[in-house]
Amino acid sequence: MLVLALDTATPTLLAGVARRSTDGAVEVLAERAVPSGTRHAELLTPAVRDVLADAGVALADLGAVVTGLGPGPFTGLRVGIVTAAAIADARGLPVIGVCSLDAIGSGARTVVTDARRKEVYWATYDADGSRISGPSVDKPADVTLPEPVVGDPPFAAERLGRTVTEAQVTTAGLLRAAADQLDDPALFDGPTPPAPLVPLYLRRPDATPPTSFKPVTTA
Repeated sequence: MLVLALDTATPTLLAGVARRSTDGAVEVLAERAVPSGTRHAELLTPAVRDVLADAGVALADLGAVVTGLGPGPFTGLRVGIVTAAAIADARGLPVIGVCSLDAIGSGARTVVTDARRKEVYWATYDADGSRISGPSVDKPADVTLPEPVVGDPPFAAERLGRTVTEAQVTTAGLLRAAADQLDDPALFDGPTPPAPLVPLYLRRPDATPPTSFKPVTTA
C-alpha cells in the first residue's frame, strides 16, 4: 500500500511517500523536509507534488494518508491537517492522525520541539518506542527531561542549555506511529470511519472572543 505522509508541526514541514507491505515493512520512496518557518501554506502543496513525482506515483495510487497532529503552533498544524483531510476526502482514502513527537527519533528518548514563549513541547519514550509521558508543554526549568534528548540542536542548546541529538519528523516515523491503525482492516473495509483529526494544540489560542460589544444605533 502506498501512503502519503505529512507533518507541519515544526518549522520544517515534511511530505513523503512510502510503500508499506502487509508485514509492516516500510520503504520510503520519496521525502521532502523543507525549512518553512511560517510558510507552511505556501510550501506544502508544492512539496506534495514533488514527492509524488519523485516516487513516480499519482494521488490515485495512494491507499492512505497519515498526518502529524502536533503539538505545534495553531496555523502550522491547521495547514497540514486540512491538506491531509482534503486529499483523503477527494480520493476516498482513510486519513490517520498521529502525535508528531512519536515520529521523531526511536527507542528510549525524550523528544523536544520548540513551543516558543521560552517553552518546549516534549514527550518521553521507553526502549520499545512507546510513549510513557506527554505530550506536554512546559518551561524547561519546570520539568525533568530524561536523557537522551532528541530534537533540533540549535533551538535546544539555547532553550535547554544541554546536548541534544538531532532528529526530525520523518516519513518512516509517521508510518511507525500509525502502524496499529494501518494494520486494522476495519479502517479500510469497515463501516466505521477513522477517528476525526483533532490537533494537539496543548495551549489555548492567543485570540479570544470579545467579552463586551459596543451598541450600534441607527438614525
